[in-house]
Amino acid sequence: MMRRLRLGVPAAFVALALAVTGCGGGGGKTVKIGLIAPLTGPLTALGTGMRKSVQLAVDQANAANKIPGWKIVFAPEDDTATAATGANAAQKLASDSQVVGVVGTLNSSVAQAVQPILAQANITMISPANSNPILTQGQRWQTSPTRPYKNYFRTATTDVYQGKADADFMFKELGKHRVVVMHDKKTYGQGLAAIFSKDFQANGGTVLQDISVNDGEGDYKPAITRAKAQNPDGIFYGGEYPEGGIIVKNMGELGLKPPAVPFLSGDGMVDKTFVKLAGAAAQGQYATSLGAAGKFLPTAAKFVADYKAKYNAADYAVYGPGSYDSANIIIDSLATALAGKSSVDSSVRTALIAAIQSVTFQGSLGRTSFDKYGDTTNRVLTINKVAGPDFQPQKTITVK
Repeated sequence: MMRRLRLGVPAAFVALALAVTGCGGGGGKTVKIGLIAPLTGPLTALGTGMRKSVQLAVDQANAANKIPGWKIVFAPEDDTATAATGANAAQKLASDSQVVGVVGTLNSSVAQAVQPILAQANITMISPANSNPILTQGQRWQTSPTRPYKNYFRTATTDVYQGKADADFMFKELGKHRVVVMHDKKTYGQGLAAIFSKDFQANGGTVLQDISVNDGEGDYKPAITRAKAQNPDGIFYGGEYPEGGIIVKNMGELGLKPPAVPFLSGDGMVDKTFVKLAGAAAQGQYATSLGAAGKFLPTAAKFVADYKAKYNAADYAVYGPGSYDSANIIIDSLATALAGKSSVDSSVRTALIAAIQSVTFQGSLGRTSFDKYGDTTNRVLTINKVAGPDFQPQKTITVK
């Protein structure tokens, strides 16, 4: 500093420069919240809704100075809906000492790759979309549940409840008793299909055949031909809309149409892209989604209005509200974890996990708190039916 002063730099200028540097780049100290979601690829529509919803939460928090003296920086990463890419994204975020929390992932299979990386760094992870019970209760969740990672939480209920809701709806409300079950072999799809089959048979229904398909085949007529040969009165599919939309298109081409033979799936199907892919065959088909739809939940109204005001769009998709709440849970809990801190260190990350474990949050999804496994205690789902260009919410149900 003395040498610089001898070169003629005014002392006041040096003091100002040091002050700016010391407070983290102008405007206060910096803490980061990441996102891991599919921002490119076939599930971009869902990932984009997640990204924009978290950005909204971060921008609102900064504008309101929710954490005095701290600026929240948003760090979104693309996982392309693949486990390897998701793991790379997690490594990148974990290597940044300012990252304390991550919203994501969308896919349960990607979460399995991301969880241990973020856990090792004590970084909070909250998913608005993962639903496989393995993620919170371990491989033996049915007999001896054990929480694998204390840093992992989710605002979405699990497939234990979604699968039962689907089975009950197919058997009791649609009156279908003989079904073919299909899935995409992935963690989410195969797990949901297995739970549906178990609960459907417990209701007294018959699973005629279990058929697996591969991602990206582009035509599933051979699989649908096999299904049709069983003379089912319903098809259940565990998977996501890129394949589900084509499956329904093929069902229509082979004469399997609602209401005689309806298609039912889970939350991975609920996007208007499904309708585009399936064409006319999409009309009258069903899928469940996690949480209550905005039209049934007054607490979602502000999120919807704020999102439209910021983006002049309503493309938050099915996981937007959950992403927004996940980000705000992290932000609200950071006010506790950062109290008295001048920088982000390992104790901040640990304190954040503890604060979130005990949180009770009122947001766009309604009331969210977490049980001992990190699962939400909010077990509300929505039944959706395609009418026109998109799914339309029919009713909400709470699964016990």
